[in-house]
Parts: sequence; structure tokens; C-alpha cells
Amino acid sequence: MEKRFGSYLRQVRERKGWSINRLAGAAGVSTSQISRIEHGLRGVPKPQTITKIAQALGVPYEEMMNEAGYLPDANEGSTPEWASSRDKRDFKKMLEEDGELMFDGIPLDREDKQRIKDVLTGLFWEAKQMNKRKS
Repeated sequence: MEKRFGSYLRQVRERKGWSINRLAGAAGVSTSQISRIEHGLRGVPKPQTITKIAQALGVPYEEMMNEAGYLPDANEGSTPEWASSRDKRDFKKMLEEDGELMFDGIPLDREDKQRIKDVLTGLFWEAKQMNKRKS
């Protein structure tokens, strides 16, 4: 996944005609970190870093999150094949609990809530899969 995302990032950056230095400056990420990501020497960046890179490059956040493996591909459906009905029920319940989401005392808007949901979806299924491997 690291190399796939790195190749994707390099292609997007080069299409825009940007150097690694320009992207690093625009995103507020170190040049060495961008280089390590592109060469597959660093794991997939955290969602916060992807947000900065996506905004700097003018690429949709969801597209980058999908390429990074945080979001399921549209073709794959929303749940992995191995997920049991209990897994699906638990996850659905967790996402549908309707509490006010806030950050720093300010309610989150619909777009921010969707971003959080997207990241949590990817992380949840990854954690569940790792748990199943250990069993």
C-alpha cells in the first residue's frame, strides 16, 4: 500500500508541475517526509497529513484517503468480505449513535463529520481484520 500511495502522490505532484520542495512548503510537511512517502520508504501518512497534502495539491480529500487505503473502494462495497453479521451490526450501531460531535467546543459541520466517519470506517475494518488474523 505504501508504494502504491507513493506512486499516486508523485503522479499527482508531477502532473501539477510541482517539485517536492514546493509541495512540502505548501502542505507544511517536511521535504524528506514527502520524498519517503513517494519512494515507499515511509508508511501511509496519517489522515491529518493527507488532509494537508490534498489541500495543497487541490485534490479531493476523499480521493487521497481512498488511494491511501483508508476508505474502501466503491467497487468493493462498504464492508470487507470477511466481516461477520455481528461485525456489521456493531459497526453500524457505532456510526449511527447520534451524539453532537464537537472539536474544541465547536460543533462539527456535516463535511467534517463525514471525514471523521470515512477515516473511522477505514480504521475500524483494518483493526477488525488484524484482530481476526490473531485469532
